[in-house]
Amino acid sequence: MNWAAVLDDRVRADRDGLCLADQHLTLSNGDVAQRVNTLAAQILDLGAGPGSVVAVQLRNRVELVIAIFAAWRVGAAVTPVNPNLTDYETEHQVRDARAAVLIGDGRAELPFDGRYLDISDIVAASDADVRPQPHKVGGDDLALVIYTSGTTGSPKGVMLTHANLTAMCASLTEAFEITAADRCLLVLPLFHANAIVLSTLTPFLAGASTFIAPKFSVDTFFPLVEQFRPTYFSAVPTVYAMLDALPSGTEPDVSSLRFAIGGAAPMAAELIERIESRYGFPLVEGYGLSEGTCASVINPLHGVRKPGTVGLPLPGQRVEILGSDGTPVAEGETGEVAISGPNVMAGYLGKPDETAKVLVDGRLRTGDVGYLDADGYLVLVDRIKDMIIRGGENLYPKEIETALYHHEDVLEAAVVGAADPVYGEVPVAYVTLRAGSPLTGEDLFDVCRKTLSKFKLPVEIVTRESLPKNAVGKLDKPALRAELRTPAP
Repeated sequence: MNWAAVLDDRVRADRDGLCLADQHLTLSNGDVAQRVNTLAAQILDLGAGPGSVVAVQLRNRVELVIAIFAAWRVGAAVTPVNPNLTDYETEHQVRDARAAVLIGDGRAELPFDGRYLDISDIVAASDADVRPQPHKVGGDDLALVIYTSGTTGSPKGVMLTHANLTAMCASLTEAFEITAADRCLLVLPLFHANAIVLSTLTPFLAGASTFIAPKFSVDTFFPLVEQFRPTYFSAVPTVYAMLDALPSGTEPDVSSLRFAIGGAAPMAAELIERIESRYGFPLVEGYGLSEGTCASVINPLHGVRKPGTVGLPLPGQRVEILGSDGTPVAEGETGEVAISGPNVMAGYLGKPDETAKVLVDGRLRTGDVGYLDADGYLVLVDRIKDMIIRGGENLYPKEIETALYHHEDVLEAAVVGAADPVYGEVPVAYVTLRAGSPLTGEDLFDVCRKTLSKFKLPVEIVTRESLPKNAVGKLDKPALRAELRTPAP
């Protein structure tokens, strides 16, 4: 697959067919091709070309996708940059990626070794006669450098090749039966692998279309569904918790939706069941990492869906559970989740030692703990690094969070370890409740006691109106840990 030329295939098949849209623009295949070609010429003029990297720091909009394809057209790779980063963080990423060009919105003063192109200049460009020939890329050529969130250290650049993207999109297309008739509603940030691969490249390859929302908003989500009539969307658990929290009587027209996808963090089985019961579309939970290009397992659209699991391996991938010695364990035993397949990253940019720690014997060592049930469905237990050791006993926060989610008024729960002079570490739970819920802290302890042994109970349950989120919308446990480490004034 030559991603630099895939747009040409769409134009030949249906020049006037819908390709991309946002709140300001609706573009056909021909429209997108014209804009990609024009921007590709600008990128070449700025000195980027085969083997270089183009950084793109924009909020969700069609121009961000156009920038990705324009960079690929000239043989460059792309590193998407979170637009909410500080100048210091932005500079770190563009320098670490050795970007030759930064495409952004108002960051012209950023100290930067390369060239800067402002979004206003991209929008103004409209020379329809400019048509750089697509660079012929190889499967091993670098396509994307996706930076991790930094929850386990400083952000690392995940190197994804054109072959990685091709394999991942083919796997997702087969699993979700994506065709040209599909429409995706994109609500996640486009600096993340999920939004790029699942919500943009996969429908792009299938001849389908994507509507790009600037961000998720509980107030505008269902109006967008009713206006754009998407057939699927992908979101994080926080999004579904917000949809679940809407007042009763909210009855949007969601008849166009074939399915919805949940990922990025484990979802409570109860939340999945409430969303499906209330809104009527299947919600399939999956699991994956940026290092695996997007996703590795998913609950099937057809057949048995098991809430509480993250599903079966996607086509072309293998999932194993490894013991402490690095060898596979027996069915049902807990260990580290390992993934192998053509979707596994090439490595971390400029970090061979870090790469060697996670790419071992052809497998991606995920750092997640789980097991495979009798039917081969993956059940996640927790992150290895999130495990709490309380007086020598291993506690997994996800188990405590699951216990809290058993009550329908619990919308979000996050459990982290706090230092303790006697036990070493003890669990503290943070919870948000449905508006108007009468639950008290003691009520929540009673909820936990129904399924948890005494030694697993949190020492404290804190209720809040909201919990901190990272840039992707996942619960920000590092922020909660930092809060616990900071002494009260």
